[in-house]
Amino acid sequence: MSKLMTRDKSFYRTLIMLAIPITLQNAITFAVGFADNLMVGTLGELAIAGVYVGNQLQTFLQFAVSGLSSAAMIISAHYWGRRDTVSIKKVSAMTTLICVAVGALSAVIALLIPRQLLGLFTDDVLVIEEGVSYLEIVCISYVFFCISQMAISALRSVESVRIGLINSIVALITNITLNYVLIFGKLGFPALGVRGAAIATLISRIVETAVMVIYIFRIDTKLRFKPREIFLYDSSLIRDLFRYGTPVLAGQIVWAINQLSQSAIIGHMSTEVVASVSIAGMLNSMLYMIVIGLSAALGVITGKTVGAGEYEKMKEYSYTSQIIFALLGVIMGTAVFLLKDLFISFYNLADQTKVVAEQFMIVLAVAMVGRCYQAPLLAGLVKAGGDTGFVFKNDTIFVFGVVLPSALIAQFVFDAPPWVVYACLQSDQILKCFVAVVKINSFNWMKNLTRTQENA
Repeated sequence: MSKLMTRDKSFYRTLIMLAIPITLQNAITFAVGFADNLMVGTLGELAIAGVYVGNQLQTFLQFAVSGLSSAAMIISAHYWGRRDTVSIKKVSAMTTLICVAVGALSAVIALLIPRQLLGLFTDDVLVIEEGVSYLEIVCISYVFFCISQMAISALRSVESVRIGLINSIVALITNITLNYVLIFGKLGFPALGVRGAAIATLISRIVETAVMVIYIFRIDTKLRFKPREIFLYDSSLIRDLFRYGTPVLAGQIVWAINQLSQSAIIGHMSTEVVASVSIAGMLNSMLYMIVIGLSAALGVITGKTVGAGEYEKMKEYSYTSQIIFALLGVIMGTAVFLLKDLFISFYNLADQTKVVAEQFMIVLAVAMVGRCYQAPLLAGLVKAGGDTGFVFKNDTIFVFGVVLPSALIAQFVFDAPPWVVYACLQSDQILKCFVAVVKINSFNWMKNLTRTQENA
């Protein structure tokens, strides 16, 4: 048992100390999205569906930013094991500039061809028009989103996680207040509906960015960033960033294609189905944020431990982590099943939409068991441990070999009911567990990514 559960108390202490602020930050970020969802939900299924499709480009951007920030954080966490803050600043600076360029390009595309973009996800003209009203405003926030997320990632890599929590609290207050005022027309403002939600999101992103910029340049004592250092460049580190970061980013792009394809498959069903997926996704996010927090914390511990060359200690940590996340899977799956009716009651939905949403949540309850084991461990151990290409290959095989083909066949060949199509879209969450068990316990994912004497 001692082999399975490490006796190193510092592991549990560090895991909890890092995970709590990250989880609370995720909870507040969820609360912002949930508030949007609930307030827009009072406007009916059409508004929910419109904001859902209007957020698809943001979904793609989030995956791209997550890929870039994850790549930077993995490499930076390894350097943090050696306390090499100069290299961390160089990696963070170069990645931020790339990320901002991606955000700016996404915003331009959204402004130039919004209807064509949303037409990929639904053929309902009314839903598209609602989505365009939302997208043409919210896309301006993309660059601010990129800056704030990269700043949070850089600080997480050196175990500074509280500022992310504080920033999320500020965003929560700003977003909910502005949502209430602008969506419903309070305090003398006109009722703007989904456009009001978009304006609230834009202002919140600007505030988030301002908080992070002030903190990272004026308050932080670990990295001690100076404004001129945002243009730092190192050819050897940029090669490392592309070498180890490309699989991470490619994996996120594959997953973004997966999510966008799923949205397109679902979006060409009925408005009730689209609204149900949006609602099921909110419950999924609400519960999974705990797992994300623990996975992010585990990733920092893994990068730091492997970067310091403590491989035997890392093996102990991996055994313990598998038990923790397997238990979490059972708990979270049960919670989804038990909370489904209560969660649906928060929305103003037609009876048919309630039925579809309940079916989706039952599927989600089963998928959650597997997802809570394989996803955080493949990210927090395998990817963070240095084998950045494995998760990309694994996701690519499952997305294009299992998930999308099975869903398309179920929908267009067998004309299966929506919940069956949704089950096909979630099938990889269980199947990947078998791969994860073998990969994690092979321990061939522990690779030091820092430029030591042998790899300089």
